[in-house]
Amino acid sequence: MFGNYLIGLREGLEASLVVCILVAYLVKTERRDALRPVWLGIGIACALSLAFGALLEFGTQELTFEAQELIGGGLSIVSVGLVTWMVFWMKRTARHLKAELHGRLDTALAMGTGALVATAFLAVGREGLETALFVWASVRASGEGSSAPLIGVLLGIGTAIVLGYLFYRGALRINLAKFFRWTGAMLVVVAAGVLAYGVHDLQEARFLGGLGNKAFDVSETIPPDSWYGTLLKGVLNFQPDPTVLQVVVWVVYLVPVLVLFFAGQVTTAGRRPPGAEEHGPR
Repeated sequence: MFGNYLIGLREGLEASLVVCILVAYLVKTERRDALRPVWLGIGIACALSLAFGALLEFGTQELTFEAQELIGGGLSIVSVGLVTWMVFWMKRTARHLKAELHGRLDTALAMGTGALVATAFLAVGREGLETALFVWASVRASGEGSSAPLIGVLLGIGTAIVLGYLFYRGALRINLAKFFRWTGAMLVVVAAGVLAYGVHDLQEARFLGGLGNKAFDVSETIPPDSWYGTLLKGVLNFQPDPTVLQVVVWVVYLVPVLVLFFAGQVTTAGRRPPGAEEHGPR
């Protein structure tokens, strides 16, 4: 559940910050008349994300088991790729995200209402679609048949909305650089588990071999239905009897991605990046 809470919090806060920056800029520049099309674009983006999530959940139920596993495994791998790209993108652009959004909004204001709707839709929609795909893949990996993963995601999103509002009102001081660095690292660990689970899906779909070649089996030591087995499953997508291919993929993804993610952090330690800590997006 914690892993899914982290996904909802991290992805939700990114979207919340985008909304805060857009709304605060329009209020500051006395363009409140442009708020309605911006909120319209945000609403369309949220509706599209929910529809995409519903399509992923219900659109595969009538397929054969092999087809479901093939689609689930393939989309899990795609979602890991998107989340990995997003984590590195946010690490690189967090410092000047506000300036980038302000520039897009200035251009949209000059072009008219349609451009404002499109700008807000694109800014929030990308986050929403990525979140829907990764949440769907993570829920499949960490708790099929259980509502706990979905509850964790919803709690994370709810927390992100509250933090975003407090950030907008200037009531909360957030070191964005540190927040996105450490939540990004934890999200990479979660993504590694989703990737391994996606590989298992492809093995069950007989797209990949080695399903019977187990790396180890600690089911008796860590029963999947025990509280600690459930905790490991919810946080790390831990599987007590993974295949050799799953373990290899997990290690090959996790180690180099974390090394690359933290590369350069030591040299910049103690030096606060410009705009990394703010009272609010005003």
